[in-house]
Amino acid sequence: MKKRVVITGLGVASPNGVGIEEFESAIKNGKSGITFHPKLEELNFSCQIGGKPEVSEEKLKEYFTPLQLRGLNSSGIVYGVISGTDAWKDAGLEPSPDEAPDWDSGIIFGTGILGVDKFREAIHLIDAGKTRRLGSTSVIQTMASGISAYLGGILGCGNQVTTNSSACTTGTEALLMGFERIQAGKAKRMLVGSCSDDGPYVWGGFDAMRILPGKYNDRPKAASRPMSASAAGFVPGSGAGALVLEDLESALERGAKIYAEVLGGDVNSGGQRAGGSMTAANDEAVQRCIRGALKMANIDPQQIDAINGHLTATAKDSVEILNWTKALKCEKGDFPLINSLKGMIGHCLSASGSIECVASVLQLKNNFIFGNINCEDPDPEILKMITSEKIPQKTLQQETKILAKASFGFGDVNAVVIFRKYD
Repeated sequence: MKKRVVITGLGVASPNGVGIEEFESAIKNGKSGITFHPKLEELNFSCQIGGKPEVSEEKLKEYFTPLQLRGLNSSGIVYGVISGTDAWKDAGLEPSPDEAPDWDSGIIFGTGILGVDKFREAIHLIDAGKTRRLGSTSVIQTMASGISAYLGGILGCGNQVTTNSSACTTGTEALLMGFERIQAGKAKRMLVGSCSDDGPYVWGGFDAMRILPGKYNDRPKAASRPMSASAAGFVPGSGAGALVLEDLESALERGAKIYAEVLGGDVNSGGQRAGGSMTAANDEAVQRCIRGALKMANIDPQQIDAINGHLTATAKDSVEILNWTKALKCEKGDFPLINSLKGMIGHCLSASGSIECVASVLQLKNNFIFGNINCEDPDPEILKMITSEKIPQKTLQQETKILAKASFGFGDVNAVVIFRKYD
């Protein structure tokens, strides 16, 4: 029989909160983490705002040894180690003793691009003929699997330790990969998540594509407007989210607290055909992914109480809603509640799926649905399909049984996961 999989630990480094307590308070209260970045102004960016977690030097010393901090110049690794270590601790777990790895525990922690600032530093040194000054950690800080390698060493995990990469779908895909490994009996627990670097060398390409908002530099907190008629493009963000997935039997055996159950999900691609492209989703593929997730979770469409959408604050938001209505085959008034975290933190790229999964699980566990900030003017195209009551402006205190989380990424790749409240 397939194993049941539950979530026993959470960690997050988000633009609006580092640590679960601070993050949950922020999303309940509609606190934005989007700020103005003088460096982007100096570099002549059109969009000079972004979401970046605040991590002090004192905070860094809680997670890294002095030796690890020497030459550390990869923000993605910083955010990933903080969220991953916190999730492990939150699950009531300790690092494996030095004598032996923990053969039952593994890690799937994704990223899109890692160590961009370290790359820049290395390129300048190499071009100046100073290769020997690169230091011994330049490779691990710039290889994609650097984040899973860091966490694997800190925690001593002896099961599968790897990194996935699927653009904005990365975090949700990592969760489903970990879920499948536990379900198949190949691991007792998996630390899953994703991270993203911050700054101009990550965000510059998107600014060049002219898909970021350029008219909110003087009011950054109003810039990210998912499902809004005045949405002007996505605000770039960064950070990391992490979840400990565990075999239910193992979790009960050790008396672990349980946040929620993972019922199942699906991943697919539109093949960049039939309207799909490198930057746009194939609508049929999105609908197939939603229906596939429902089938895998063994639930009916009407059982979904809430959706945490991808919803990036672009013209594609209304298309995403249309795909949900078609996949769920629901009438206007029967649509689930829907929200987007990106109004508060921007689009955290490869970290978005994992941070948003953490937010989704917190809503289930603690009986609330966070409000959609900056959506006081819902897109009329969306209101043709669902009622405004389904897009809460303020946080609702109510119990939710089943929540669907979706991520749709560059390259026409999709992932949908179904969470259920654990009683």
